[in-house]
Amino acid sequence: MAETDTPMGLFQLVVGKGSLSAAARELGISTSAVSKRLARLEQHLGVRLLHRTTRRLALTDEGEVYLQGATRILAEIGDLERRVGSRRATPRGLVRVNCTFGFGRRHVGPALQEYLRRFPEVQVQLTLSDRPLNLVEEGYDLGIVFGSPGDTALAARKLADNHRVVCGSPAYLRRRGRPQAPRDLADHDCLILRQEDADYALWRLTGGGRTETVRVRGPLACNDGEVVRDWALAGGGLILRSWWDVADLVRRGKLVPVLEGYRAPEANVYAVYPFPRNLTAKVRALVDFLGGFLAERATWSAGQAARPRPGRRG
Repeated sequence: MAETDTPMGLFQLVVGKGSLSAAARELGISTSAVSKRLARLEQHLGVRLLHRTTRRLALTDEGEVYLQGATRILAEIGDLERRVGSRRATPRGLVRVNCTFGFGRRHVGPALQEYLRRFPEVQVQLTLSDRPLNLVEEGYDLGIVFGSPGDTALAARKLADNHRVVCGSPAYLRRRGRPQAPRDLADHDCLILRQEDADYALWRLTGGGRTETVRVRGPLACNDGEVVRDWALAGGGLILRSWWDVADLVRRGKLVPVLEGYRAPEANVYAVYPFPRNLTAKVRALVDFLGGFLAERATWSAGQAARPRPGRRG
């Protein structure tokens, strides 16, 4: 049975396509047939899932909840069916992948080289950008993102845990001292990464059962994480960066974590992809491979980089 033969699958398709008529064309049935099936689903649930106008559809609060649950359930069903019935499928063909610059250069790029050694019939096109692209509109098979995926029309799988740390170079810490509590950051030069629409100068840290939010300031800010990290390496100030971004530098003593009793909000690594029904063998194999590749790197970095080196207290 196709996923769209189920009420959940039909609803997911309608939301993804953005209109009843587009979903009807995809299924090869009339728009009125789609409308009737959707009405039966809403009647069965006893709630309205979509606000319908002549130009667009909008999710109700109940529709948002139903879509999230349907996406998760259909993904699990799809995973089970593929594992049981398609284990011999050979990954082949082109996979288009999007990822951010820093993580793509240091982790996804090397992973793709290893992936292609295992699956030589696959071709991968990796596009790096300063923010996640719209996978559906721009024709991508897979995106690698940090933090909870915001697009409920996409399926998501967590690839790796990730937390962020405040750190600085030994030279900077010798010159300015180590902050002992988050409020001390107000007296330090903080190197600020400007990303999307967030209030980039607010650093939120939790420790000892309480959360402190500090408005930091500093002489330098940039929208590129590589530049901000290089400023920190040169002694320009403190940075709040992903552990994946700085683990190797901490291991080599180039950067030193501070405020180690505090945690910034997690920004875990996710693979996101349009609608599980389109998850082909080549994409599934890549998602599985990335999960294993990153898990191995995470184990290594936790064992090697988490321990401060003697004499590097700054």
